[in-house]
Amino acid sequence: MKHQLNEDVLEASKQLFLKKAEDVKLLHVSHMTIVADYFILASGRSDVHVKALCDDVQKFMLDRGRQRLRIEGYREGRWIVLDYGDVLIHLFHRQEREFYGLERLWVDGENALQITENDVKQVEELLP
Repeated sequence: MKHQLNEDVLEASKQLFLKKAEDVKLLHVSHMTIVADYFILASGRSDVHVKALCDDVQKFMLDRGRQRLRIEGYREGRWIVLDYGDVLIHLFHRQEREFYGLERLWVDGENALQITENDVKQVEELLP
C-alpha cells in the first residue's frame, strides 16, 4: 500500500486480527469516494463472533478518543457497519462477505493491506 496510513485505522485493523477476525483488510479509498478515507474489512465465523468483534473494536476506538457516528446491522450480526467519519469498519459473516464482495468494488491494486501475524508482531515488539 503506497498511501500514508492513519495510525488509528492500522491499530484497529490489528486489534480485529488479535480478536481472531478472519481476512482482515485495510483499504485506502479516499481517491475513490467521498464517503470515507479508509475501509476496514473483516470476517467472523458466526453471528456471535461478528458481534463480539464489533463490541471490541468499538471499545478500542472509544479508548483512542474516536466517537462512532453510526452503526448498522448489529441486531442481525451478519454485516455490521461502523461509521467513524473518515473510517468505515465492515464486519461480515463469511457468507455475506463472499456474496457482496466489497473487495471487487474497492481494491484498485495499490490501496489494500492484508493484516497478517507479522504486522501484529511488529506492534507487540514495541510493547513493554
